[in-house]
Amino acid sequence: MQLNFTKMQGLGNDFVVLNAFHNPITLTTQQVRTLADRRFGIGCDQLLMVEAPRSAGADFRYRIFNADGSEVQQCGNGARCFARFVRDAGLTTNDEIVVETASGIITLNIEQDGLVRVNMGVPNFAPESLPFSVDSEMERYGVVVAGETRQLGAVSMGNPHTVLQVDDIDKAAVAQLGPLLESHSLFPERVNVGFMQVVSRDRIKLRVYERGAGETLACGTGACAAVAVGRRWGLLDEAVEVSLPGGELRIRWPGEGEALWMTGPATTVFEGKIEI
Repeated sequence: MQLNFTKMQGLGNDFVVLNAFHNPITLTTQQVRTLADRRFGIGCDQLLMVEAPRSAGADFRYRIFNADGSEVQQCGNGARCFARFVRDAGLTTNDEIVVETASGIITLNIEQDGLVRVNMGVPNFAPESLPFSVDSEMERYGVVVAGETRQLGAVSMGNPHTVLQVDDIDKAAVAQLGPLLESHSLFPERVNVGFMQVVSRDRIKLRVYERGAGETLACGTGACAAVAVGRRWGLLDEAVEVSLPGGELRIRWPGEGEALWMTGPATTVFEGKIEI
């Protein structure tokens, strides 16, 4: 099978995008892994699939596959690339694009400056939404990791996130704690792990160990989750700049019960064909 693809990136979080809007594409787990492989395939953190919508009122269906072949519910950096792709491919002329995901409907807005603003929905702190196997919802949870109790926040942004506050992002034990928390028994479907350094009330630094991908240069939903948790802990204001290894995102969240908005870039790297 020969596939046309587009390689894209949002702050260094890179994607292979496949256009299945008119002609459906079915891939096995191994085929996704091959496409994502940086030596034997194209190379990416996630594979994105553009499909025709199934829900009334949606313009597109958006599917996301991690590099390990697992399908996940949401990806913020991918959502921005998705918006840029469907515009550049001539699939829509709209500045506002309504997209169906496995976790619900999201709205993507292409701004005049070329950045993409995404309505990421209302953060869900209910443990069962991740899922997170604890008795009741709390602002902070004490979880034993590597023999030490760590204070965590937990929130779903359409996909599961846990957030730890650290003093120095450069010295954070991402490589050690990331995989331990990702596969912790309290997270039966695994979890994305954010390490957050609060610089000021309107700025944080963040590194994210992503479920099924490892540490990436940027994670859009991870940035959203960190701001949501930081706001809930009383550390952050409504508008926050998030500094990730791959660049900057702007997050705005008015508070409980309100939608969270993410703004950032999306760039096409190259296009090509691959036999798989």
